[in-house]
Amino acid sequence: MARGGRGGRNPASLPRDQQVSRKVSWLLRHGANAEGLQLGKGGYVGVDAALRTRCLTALHVTFGELRDVVRTNDKQRFSMVLKERVEKVGEGEAEGVGGVDDVGGEEGEEDAGRWVIRANQGHSIRVESEGLLTPVEVEKGNVPGVVVHGTDEGAWELVLKGGGLRRMGRNHIHFAAGLPAGLGEVAAGGEGGKEAPLVISGMRRSSTVLVYVDVLKAMEAGIKFFVSENGVILTEGDDKGLLSYEFFEKVESRKKGGGVLMSGGILPEGVVVDVDAWEKEVGSRGGKGGRGRGGRGGRGGGRGGGAAKARANDDSGDLLAGV
Repeated sequence: MARGGRGGRNPASLPRDQQVSRKVSWLLRHGANAEGLQLGKGGYVGVDAALRTRCLTALHVTFGELRDVVRTNDKQRFSMVLKERVEKVGEGEAEGVGGVDDVGGEEGEEDAGRWVIRANQGHSIRVESEGLLTPVEVEKGNVPGVVVHGTDEGAWELVLKGGGLRRMGRNHIHFAAGLPAGLGEVAAGGEGGKEAPLVISGMRRSSTVLVYVDVLKAMEAGIKFFVSENGVILTEGDDKGLLSYEFFEKVESRKKGGGVLMSGGILPEGVVVDVDAWEKEVGSRGGKGGRGRGGRGGRGGGRGGGAAKARANDDSGDLLAGV
């Protein structure tokens, strides 16, 4: 399928469940408005309404397939619950309504109206963080001990040039709340350097540069953080969509002999922030620069500015359950 406004790239050669997952991910994260859906409380939309969209009817997605995709997604990208659960909670409380309700496996298509579905994070369309995400607060005792963003060498150069991590085409910058076992053992170009078959939320499996963030320092400066239903740490950054390098506690290269690239929020010697040059370079790679939006997290490719350009590559190398 050609890249476009209803599902992005979705090769017919992919297994059926991946095709469905990609379509659903695009619809709930990026394309709801284009498909005539309005995200409600907690980011939910009616399953029956979702199944009627051209995006899903083109693939002849059934209620049973949708249910199975939600149940079996190893990155827990989606929540699907009974509509009455969401209707009973008060405003701003829907973040506590997530996961997958037991649907029993006996429901038919006529039961789709009893259910609502959402993407747990990763949106580029407007959706209120409150009700969808849980605020990270010292008083709540839910500040993660480790918050790390994964990227690569080329993107890291852009991160430095642009002065930090940026939301780009999504509503939030994505982080993992720790590292999976074996992630640091990969040595690019080294003998036997294979990716461990692990699944995490908040970071790409192929990340070769790890940016550790001093969350408390950032929060003291007024930056708000959230945690999604599937454990991804998120921030909108400042009013320009930026999380400044000043909050980078440490940056490490996973390449053999890479070591520490930066620490203590201090730029490496000789590095100069040049946002104008960053914007031009991001634009030349197909993203939309701008100090608030563009590609993702300093990554040059970018998602552009809306549903029509949002790619649904969420089930390939993307582990953002998320990103």
